[in-house]
Amino acid sequence: MSRADRARAGAYGAAACAAAYGSMKLAQALGAEALADKDPLPPHLRERLLARDPLFVASHWILAAAAVVGVIVALATVRPWGAAVPRRPLLTIAWTLGIFMIVRSIGGVGFGFVGDGLLLSGLRTAPAEHAALARELARWDLLLWSPFFLLWGLCWTTAGWRLSRQAPPQKAAQGRRRRGTSGQLNDGQPLT
Repeated sequence: MSRADRARAGAYGAAACAAAYGSMKLAQALGAEALADKDPLPPHLRERLLARDPLFVASHWILAAAAVVGVIVALATVRPWGAAVPRRPLLTIAWTLGIFMIVRSIGGVGFGFVGDGLLLSGLRTAPAEHAALARELARWDLLLWSPFFLLWGLCWTTAGWRLSRQAPPQKAAQGRRRRGTSGQLNDGQPLT
């Protein structure tokens, strides 16, 4: 697979991950548990989540809508209709989401490979009253959520990298208009 194809695959991968995540959040908003019991939250927040607290239900709707926007943004980096969208916001969104998700997967925000590894190895202690639950959630995070966010983040950064390497659509169109098929400018002057 060529470098350009891998870069395009990153954008489609980001869209697919956003669709999968959004589908899960939509299912949770509609009442399904859909991995809600595997969410690595502190126990008091986990209880509210599983009890379908209105705040959590609203957050699921918001995250499902954000995932739809994520699919659109990811596709805008590779589809022709995306040329109508300003590049700077697309680049900012792609790089910001990519970096945030990679940091989350590694463990920069408390979860991730590092945090889960520390907890499961015993180097970081869990609250005694919730130690078994903390270890179970750390295993789920280590095997499911962290790899998912790492993949998603890599896809976003690949999409951002591809977009930053592309010539802006206006410049490419101007270049095509300036050159005729005979190597002359459209006004008949030879190219220099």
